[in-house]
Amino acid sequence: MSDELEKGGDLSPHPSPLTPYDDHRRKAMIVTGEASGDLHGANLIRAVREIDPDLAFFGVGGQLMKEAGCDLLIAGEDLAVMGLVEVIGHFPTIYRAFNRLKGILHGEGRPDVLILIDFPDFNLRLARQAKKAGIPVLYYVSPQVWAWRRGRVKKIARVVDRLAAIFPFEPGFYRGQDIEVEYVGHPLLDEVIVGKEREEFLASLGLDPGGPVVGLFPGSRRNELKYNFETILESAQRVRAAQPGVRFLMPVASGIDPELLRTKLAARDLPVVLVEKAIYDVINACDAIITVSGTVTLQIALVGTPMAVIYKMAPLTYRIGKRLVKVPHIGLVNIVAETRLAREFIQEEANSENIAGEILRILEDEAYGRRLKEGLDDVRRKMGEPGCSGRVARMVSEMSRRGRAESSQ
Repeated sequence: MSDELEKGGDLSPHPSPLTPYDDHRRKAMIVTGEASGDLHGANLIRAVREIDPDLAFFGVGGQLMKEAGCDLLIAGEDLAVMGLVEVIGHFPTIYRAFNRLKGILHGEGRPDVLILIDFPDFNLRLARQAKKAGIPVLYYVSPQVWAWRRGRVKKIARVVDRLAAIFPFEPGFYRGQDIEVEYVGHPLLDEVIVGKEREEFLASLGLDPGGPVVGLFPGSRRNELKYNFETILESAQRVRAAQPGVRFLMPVASGIDPELLRTKLAARDLPVVLVEKAIYDVINACDAIITVSGTVTLQIALVGTPMAVIYKMAPLTYRIGKRLVKVPHIGLVNIVAETRLAREFIQEEANSENIAGEILRILEDEAYGRRLKEGLDDVRRKMGEPGCSGRVARMVSEMSRRGRAESSQ
């Protein structure tokens, strides 16, 4: 994302009926552009309200954060794009959003603390503006400096006051820098709730519990759908050709219009059931899952369902990324496992023949499926203990009080 994002722009606070300028409560601006960040942000807001009900939240996120009590100024899905090519095409929208938030940070309705969740290219530039305005900055879900652009460590330390790290190996990357880094555990451990057993859940969807069920997880970003959706459906068709009794479940990610998915599915002769919310029930009901890379691979791992991980993107974005990314795996499940536990199919390798072959192996080879499940059990143990949202909530409350006190001086 170009540094042009930070040039120019009106510094006025852009008053909005959603922005709590007219009361005297402490205020927290919270910003994420990811569906996973929306989930973590919602749980964080609820945890803060339990210990500090007078702290008001506003900012950028999705429906889950809105339901948790955050006044949304900008919808996170409007900013959720990845890759150089995609960002360039979406730049005017991102530019306007940045300038609006920048104006609030420098205006009369400025928050007492800025909470940033993932989304680093946008959020680190926003952190710089908060630093100029003297607003404390908490970064929750650290930028993945261990994967690429490790030089960002110094930049992060200059503009972020405290960092809540969700992997135990992350604090070591910041050693020697002027930033307080605390390992808080992974937020997904607070979120994994299987509400219904497999048979009950499938019955609630009108499906016979007998026979194999395969999950199709196409992602939460528009460009993920653009580059991966058709490949996932072609793979599903191959699986069904080999096993005609298979059924498919597809969760609808936060911020994705279900009608968009229904329209895309209409041209395919596939028994796909769309499910809104209840993602862990969906995962638990599946015997195998085709999923895009991302946080969702950890959600799947925590339930224990074997998966095939795929990812396709614009060719130019892939060529650039291949030179920059310095990890042996793209799937977070494999990064945590420190081995290629779930097979990964990237770019040209992400074709329906390869993907369907892996899913059929999971369904048909009991010993193979059992080994994968045992590996996923190890991943869960490596991810630590629950309580992440509560630990970060205490950091947010403390920093907001400090921010209010400093601004009053």
